[in-house]
Amino acid sequence: MHRTISRTLALIAGLVVALAASAQTISIATGGTGGVYYPMGGGIAAVLSKYVPGMSATAEVTGGSVDNLKLIGSGKPYIGFAMADASQDAYRGEDKFKDHKVPLRTLMVLYPNRMHIVSVEGRGVAKMSDLKGKRVSTGSPGSATEVMAFRLIEAAGLDKDKDMKRERLGVAESVNAIKDGKIDAFFWVGGLPTAAVTDLANTPNTKIKMIDHADLVPAMNKKYGNLYVQDTIPKETYKGMEADNHQATVMNILVAHESMDDKTAYNIVKAIFDRKDDIVAVHKEAANFKLESQKASASPIPFHPGAIKYFAEKGVKVN
Repeated sequence: MHRTISRTLALIAGLVVALAASAQTISIATGGTGGVYYPMGGGIAAVLSKYVPGMSATAEVTGGSVDNLKLIGSGKPYIGFAMADASQDAYRGEDKFKDHKVPLRTLMVLYPNRMHIVSVEGRGVAKMSDLKGKRVSTGSPGSATEVMAFRLIEAAGLDKDKDMKRERLGVAESVNAIKDGKIDAFFWVGGLPTAAVTDLANTPNTKIKMIDHADLVPAMNKKYGNLYVQDTIPKETYKGMEADNHQATVMNILVAHESMDDKTAYNIVKAIFDRKDDIVAVHKEAANFKLESQKASASPIPFHPGAIKYFAEKGVKVN
């Protein structure tokens, strides 16, 4: 009897060890709570935890793309949201990634990230040149908002350090600062709609001003490569917009370390596409997860072999 119990306990212990060994924990590096990356990352984490056997995924609040790419570079089990321009810098070891290249692979192209340059009526900001002498937030230090904001300011012929009093705030903090009169304008690159910008637009006695800057895209692409496109934020997006906002857009991509095994990469991409509706229910930008967007021209980072296998099964040749 005792021997049988001992064998049973040994068998149970063995199964527990085996299950623990097969369990896979992944962190999804997202962004701040006022943007799109964080809620969307939560939606993806829920899908991966529910539909990929043995996987437990959680969404992590971060400073944004630059922080996410550094987390992936740490070699820990991360996948991350990132903008194509910051990813290219990480992959090449340039700008904020000098001396520490990150061996990245693209899992999938996500959705377009639209640059918002936001002010409110009464602050004297109607065009890019009006930022001179103003108090401006260019995004949090670990964000790709900051990368793109600096490039736009440069393309506009302004000096980010001399021509404005610069703050480094995330989108939620920027909205609070503009409401409190502490800043006059802010940069934010994100999906539509961004919750924090919606909050600002809906604030009583506040009229939002979206600054056009699409004309700066050619100068940015000439210097940094064809990463940006001229795009539009429709006037229906945020309350109080008088016209469509002509702006610069960059693609978002989901990236992993090149060492991720092919099966894991395949399972992640398959679950996201199979359960896309679950993620759309969390944030509507997930409707832009499209098979036809999965192409080398949309991402400066090579696709992961596991992702390539999934897309090939769907009849999509990414390279």
